[in-house]
Amino acid sequence: MEHRAFGSTGLDVPVVGMGTWQTFDVRGAAADERAHVTDAAFETGATFFDSSPMYGEAERVLGRTMRGRRGGALVATKVWTPDDTEAERQMTAALRYFDRRVDVYQVHNLVSWRARLAQLQRLKEAGAVGVIGVTHYTEGAFDELLRAMKDPRVQAIQVPYNPRERAVESRILPAAADAGLGVIVMKPLGQGSLLRLPVGRDALKPLAPFGVTSWPQALLKWILSDARCHVVIPATSSPDHLRANARAGAPPWLGPDERAYISRLAGHPS
Repeated sequence: MEHRAFGSTGLDVPVVGMGTWQTFDVRGAAADERAHVTDAAFETGATFFDSSPMYGEAERVLGRTMRGRRGGALVATKVWTPDDTEAERQMTAALRYFDRRVDVYQVHNLVSWRARLAQLQRLKEAGAVGVIGVTHYTEGAFDELLRAMKDPRVQAIQVPYNPRERAVESRILPAAADAGLGVIVMKPLGQGSLLRLPVGRDALKPLAPFGVTSWPQALLKWILSDARCHVVIPATSSPDHLRANARAGAPPWLGPDERAYISRLAGHPS
């Protein structure tokens, strides 16, 4: 697994991590089973974990599956509310789940981001937060995202990027690179929509020299071949799928021709 400098934050991150949206929002026996997914992440080095209070039980379940090995992981989570008191409650809960520290604490979907940055900065000064970030999932919010990215407290962003969703290429990724921000890529598999494309083994043969043996690996490697992207966070409830995803995190990286080829397979003209 390759590691990259997370912008100018001082963090070193594995290029493939793990998201928890939907997959870790479970209870009972299913929550216990998610420990096998976390086991696979530690086994492969995909030890950058992303969560949010927006994801139901995910923060709690992730924290439970990491017991005894929190020090070997990087945890990114989020605060998501316009209410200051609720924000404090969310932060207190997250710090309890994750052994009193969050490595990358993000303002989810820019909700009340100025007020939330002030709260997160206080936690950072107290040593409970490493890096402060902001996120958004839609192009319509990118003007506001760019404004937030200029705030000196913001050191990281999380944005959608895949061969079909490329709106970040024109302004967001260049601005992040110029500012030295860490970049987390959400929706790398298009929330599953890209996995439903009929891409067979023969179509993947030209990518074999790059270690690509599956369509999900092709999509992840497409993203990571853009050096402005530091870590992708595909979500899965399958340890085997996590191991396969992790194999996309090793060079060689794709060139422009291979990235264009994958884009065409994904239905993008370029």
